Amino acid sequence: MDIQQIQEMLPHRYPFLLVDKILELEPGRRVVGLKNVTINEPFFQGHFPGQPIMPGVLLIEAMAQVGGVLLMRTLNATAEKKFFYLTGIDRVKFRKPVLPGDQIRFELEFLHLRSRNGKMRGHAYVEGRLVAEAELSCLIVDRESQKLSPDTDQTV
Repeated sequence: MDIQQIQEMLPHRYPFLLVDKILELEPGRRVVGLKNVTINEPFFQGHFPGQPIMPGVLLIEAMAQVGGVLLMRTLNATAEKKFFYLTGIDRVKFRKPVLPGDQIRFELEFLHLRSRNGKMRGHAYVEGRLVAEAELSCLIVDRESQKLSPDTDQTV
């Protein structure tokens, strides 16, 4: 799956789209995706000058986005119809830093999927070495029901 197909599944755009390619996809079961990390990433300007390291929260966000592609394909949905919110992050471990020039391979599998929520286990690898792992939970909503109230910035 190339970047155009990924953008049909996810609402994220530059600079926050953190998935470059989907290598394997088994709807309802598992997904494998890639993120190419370059020195041009906006976050490296401040994290950390002279010693750039990809922030752990962005590793988890990239993992969630790869999982989002699996979720959307499993539901046969597009970003125009469905939306998902990350609602929980459990059992997170960061094993090694991710640096400019690394290619991250994300592997995620469903632990469960119900009508309004799902949970996945994810692993992130660089050159075959585990760099991060987590269990991610999400809430699945219809995009139409997520309109913001003009007065409160709250969903109605």
